Amino acid sequence: MWVIAATWCMALDGVRKAAEMLKNGAEGADALEALITDVENNPGFTSVGYGGLPDRDGNVRLDAGFMDGTSLNTGAVMSISGFASPFRIARSLSRNELNNVLAGSGAEAYAAEHGFEQKDMRTELSLSRWTQAVQQTQQAYRGHDTVGALVLDMSGNIYAGTSTSGLFMKLPGRVGDSPLTGSGFYADSEAGAAAATGLGEDLMKGCISYETVRLMKEGHTAQEACELAVKNLDSRLKKARGSAGDLSVIAVSKNGDCGAFSNISEFSFVTASDMQDPCVYLAKEEGNVPADPAWIRAYMERHHQF
Repeated sequence: MWVIAATWCMALDGVRKAAEMLKNGAEGADALEALITDVENNPGFTSVGYGGLPDRDGNVRLDAGFMDGTSLNTGAVMSISGFASPFRIARSLSRNELNNVLAGSGAEAYAAEHGFEQKDMRTELSLSRWTQAVQQTQQAYRGHDTVGALVLDMSGNIYAGTSTSGLFMKLPGRVGDSPLTGSGFYADSEAGAAAATGLGEDLMKGCISYETVRLMKEGHTAQEACELAVKNLDSRLKKARGSAGDLSVIAVSKNGDCGAFSNISEFSFVTASDMQDPCVYLAKEEGNVPADPAWIRAYMERHHQF
């Protein structure tokens, strides 16, 4: 048995690649890397990797995280600029005994020393969007299309990973939930794995990915865990201050069942398994439903129009 889950329709091609690898016996971590780097390399998706929308100073600063649910090894980079795949760097850091999380210039020095591909991650279109925003004195955009992905492989090992360029027009150095173990992602092969997307400043207030995995460890299904984690944090935030930002989470249990839940109306995610071809779903209060081809086509056109 193998299972894949990933946030947002933009992960569809990456899920297809990862599925082919798992069919051929690949390790889950390698399939996860193929999935996330596929999204990182696509300039059409302006919230991840190449073509990601810049910060207030016009720089594309990226965050990524990785966790091996069997060893509990984790690695992350924060606010890194000038490298093609922050996720690959994060995964590399997870193999170290120490220095698993690096930020800014320290992360860049490590990546250069270890030969990771260097690249200007800005595109003509992303710079154009930034120029327009500067002229309009635009504040940070609260969008949240982080790619988060989970893989359970044939050996029963489970992995989680994330990659994002963060908020458009964010303050330089701002870090959200995505590279934070327990907030943006978490994996434990004795329970399951989870990944989050949404407003990082709110997601980290509930360590939502850890909480989702904890609920699975208590015996909840992946779907039940996602619903409880999102609803509980949403309720707590509203109690504290009257509102909650966008909160979405996906999960895969050690038994191979998938879950997803969100407090927004149109959160998409992709799943695949040895029993199911890659499929895009929409998370709904009344239950998750497959997205129809017209919806998928409109999503892809919308994300490639910039």
